[in-house]
Amino acid sequence: MPVLNEANYLREAVASVLSQEYKGDKEIVLALGPSTDATDEVAAQLASEDPRVKLVHNPMGRTPIGLNLAIKASTQPIVVRVDAHSELEPSYTARGIETLFRVDAHDVGGLMDARGKNPLQRAVAAAYHSPWGMGGAAYHNGGDEGPAESAYLGIFRREIFDEVGYYDESLWRAQDWELCLRIRQAGRTVWFDPELCTGYFPRDDFKSLAAQSYASGMWRGEIARRYPDGKSLRHDLPPLMVVGTTLGLVAWIVHPSVAQHLPPVVNFIVNLAKVAPIGYAGLVVFAAARSKRASTLEKVLMLRVLPTIHFPWAVGFVKGRLRGAQGTIDKGRVRS
Repeated sequence: MPVLNEANYLREAVASVLSQEYKGDKEIVLALGPSTDATDEVAAQLASEDPRVKLVHNPMGRTPIGLNLAIKASTQPIVVRVDAHSELEPSYTARGIETLFRVDAHDVGGLMDARGKNPLQRAVAAAYHSPWGMGGAAYHNGGDEGPAESAYLGIFRREIFDEVGYYDESLWRAQDWELCLRIRQAGRTVWFDPELCTGYFPRDDFKSLAAQSYASGMWRGEIARRYPDGKSLRHDLPPLMVVGTTLGLVAWIVHPSVAQHLPPVVNFIVNLAKVAPIGYAGLVVFAAARSKRASTLEKVLMLRVLPTIHFPWAVGFVKGRLRGAQGTIDKGRVRS
């Protein structure tokens, strides 16, 4: 478990690991980044309470470095990646290991079940579950069990790291997708099991949500830049939405003062562009209204949550695609 500034979530996350309904031996290795809250104190207390909790230090604070340090410090033949912002279902480990050997896979992942502890966090969780929020990926919305391009978090046979290597430490985000690519290129199987469920608590303020979305977009653009298999149509739709919406808003502002000077065909095109922001606003309202997980208040909050996810992600993706991520950090979590 890579850990950075998670004092409010760490104890519950570790407890969900140690209380797994799994008969085999368990340990949890926490890779501690340079937190600015009480995370290190909470981690030290957890380690003093239970010898199965081990600590390694990750001075750089970057997720792939922490993951590699923790994996190398672990001793068991199965490696389960977990997140400090999440809580595992009690049967997660047993089900994941059973699936790993049942389908002869080397990496198994399941559903990221976004949850909330307050109305805004629940609105963000509802947006994550919406096909209009995070693009309809199987680990957000479910789907049939089967081979997958990538796996959320991941349950691994330990030997796969000897075979294909560890996480790429140059990828500060999206390193899980790149590792899965190497696993698949080695002829091994990455598997999605919808019965595996991990509770995840997303950001609970708009500023940190926007920062996370921007960083995610930048690194997704970096992946698309590096690897031909790293992009798909669903990654191109948010940038097209931003361009269309921006041009449409400009058209609404500028067009009335210049319309009489433009040829009819140009006026037609400009009027067509005006539809884009209306269409996007309608889509946001539709997505919020259709959410089955949100209360009335949370649906109202989703009207702001969805653009806060879409626009920073799209801008980040374009910049990452053109220039690379260039060490972009998630400023919603890391202050310096």
